[in-house]
Amino acid sequence: MSLTRLIRPYFAPRYRTIERYATEAENIQLKVLRRLLSQAANTEWGRNHHFSDIQSYEQFAASCPVTNYEDLKADIDRMRHGERDILWPGRVQWYAKSSGTTSDKSKFIPVSPQGLKDTHYAGGKDAVVLYLHNHPKSRIFDGRALILGGSHAPNYNLKHSLVGDLSAILIENINPLVNLLRIPKKETALLSDFEEKRDRIAREALHANVSNISGVPSWMLSVLTRVMEISGKQYLNEVWPNLEVFFHGGVAFTPYREQYKHLLPTEKMNYMETYNASEGFFGLQSDPADPAMLLMIDYGVFFEFIPMDELEKEQPTVLPLWSVQTGKNYAMVITTSSGLWRYMIGDTVRFTSVNPYKFVITGRTKFFINAFGEELIVDNAEKGLAEACRQTGAIVNEYTAAPVFMDEHGKCRHQWLIEFSRQPADVEAFADALDSALQKLNSDYEAKRYKDITLQRLQLITARPGLFNDWLKSQGKLGGQHKVPRLSNTRQFIEQMLQLNA
Repeated sequence: MSLTRLIRPYFAPRYRTIERYATEAENIQLKVLRRLLSQAANTEWGRNHHFSDIQSYEQFAASCPVTNYEDLKADIDRMRHGERDILWPGRVQWYAKSSGTTSDKSKFIPVSPQGLKDTHYAGGKDAVVLYLHNHPKSRIFDGRALILGGSHAPNYNLKHSLVGDLSAILIENINPLVNLLRIPKKETALLSDFEEKRDRIAREALHANVSNISGVPSWMLSVLTRVMEISGKQYLNEVWPNLEVFFHGGVAFTPYREQYKHLLPTEKMNYMETYNASEGFFGLQSDPADPAMLLMIDYGVFFEFIPMDELEKEQPTVLPLWSVQTGKNYAMVITTSSGLWRYMIGDTVRFTSVNPYKFVITGRTKFFINAFGEELIVDNAEKGLAEACRQTGAIVNEYTAAPVFMDEHGKCRHQWLIEFSRQPADVEAFADALDSALQKLNSDYEAKRYKDITLQRLQLITARPGLFNDWLKSQGKLGGQHKVPRLSNTRQFIEQMLQLNA
């Protein structure tokens, strides 16, 4: 008897609840908001912002300011030192360490027991719900799940308090029954040395019956490459013939898609995008034929959105979910059951549907290039690279880009540093294709490129193999949830990488 067949009925009722997203989104989200306000009314933050008096979304928006990490940092540090009832009821013991986009090297995001249950674990369960619905012949539970994780460490040496990658916190607190279905073993999963961890995961997984894998595409690819090295096989499906799905998230999958297709040249393999951040679990790809993700609106997260063209205003418009429009770029604002209140997460999204609410991630509020009015975002970069790869047969492994400001001749351009896993026959032809694609994707970039008057054709520098891993290692960010900054409005990151590329 197939274990998947026995377990499947447990997940089926939840799908019917998710179907209500299409018709009851506003009511569902307002119910979430009321619950969050009620639970936090007696916290320090709740008392200061009069949560017990709030009766509507409009009152909430008027009484509670939009925040970022700098605004909450002092309160979070008090919580990390053991103070209770600050941003969320009780004492929060776990903190997800996230790469800093502020003046700090890292951010420490509170993760409450309720946040784990009603958001992060709920998202993991719903990934299975949607996958099983879309793949009725799946045998996912008949094999093992290879799940990558980071590491954690004591938080200020407080008893039972931890700080580290979100994935490590999830593994540390997961239901013991799940451990019967996953690899690697817990001690391996929580190792801090990624290079040692990579080798041990590969050896533990090599002879297992792996049916599904979960993790960040870049780090999973590194582990799978090690599996191939040890096994001596040409393709991964020769090692794991029952592998059927990769649940991926953390970074855009577009730059890695061709590498995975090359590694797994089989029609049996499925890919499902997830949007699971340190701050919460927000979206799941609900249709294999549609890259947009379904916004998960009945978790412990209340969503708001700021139009990107108002982001720099002193008092920008902030919209609840039911007021957004398709086709527009928004910065996402969240309120969560871990004590983040109207918090700008730093990601930007564009809705493709409102019945139900489906979206694509378009970039980061701080990862873009707008040095000359071109407003180039990560979504443009990913699509441009995909088109250049299609035209030239190249495969991109990693990349970053930054502006080159005006030289003595008044010339300026974008500089791209790209590590290829398959080099184009002609690097300059790849650069031409990328530049042309970006002009078609972004009218502002096209206007600035007109006759080379403002912006010259981009410059492409080929990175040596392993450069981006070496840079992450030099920053103490190898492995876990750390990401390469794709676009930057300054030259800070690219200059560090160019020095290592010399």
